[in-house]
Amino acid sequence: MGVTIADNQPVERRKKIAKILEEKANGLCPVHDFLIHFANKWSMLVVLNLGYAGSPRFNELKSRVSGISQRMLTVTLRSLEEDGLVTRQLYPEIPPRVEYQLTPLGKSLLDVMMGLGEWAAKHEAEIAKARKKFRGRNTA
Repeated sequence: MGVTIADNQPVERRKKIAKILEEKANGLCPVHDFLIHFANKWSMLVVLNLGYAGSPRFNELKSRVSGISQRMLTVTLRSLEEDGLVTRQLYPEIPPRVEYQLTPLGKSLLDVMMGLGEWAAKHEAEIAKARKKFRGRNTA
């Protein structure tokens, strides 16, 4: 498992975490910057739904992502497109048809996110128990 230090984190794990959190002299590390950009309320849900639906149109995607507003979906899709995770295909029809899909880069991220989803499913009971305990402690 490797040598551990005072806070019981293996040295190699700490090095990997430090690299992710590292700030460059000219600003944020690209990894850190991406995590800040991506880790919001909607991006993961949009990526998961694009992975499930294939090439949905805007309104179909909006109906799949429960609670997202039209503006927030637009902002999220633009952000994901900026990061190279999503492509937007405009068809020259009347009325215009636009479809969204994951790029190969987005599909590779989807694989990682599915691992996170599997982790969450595996630990669902523990998470629910911890939340219940926390809420009970903080309602008095």
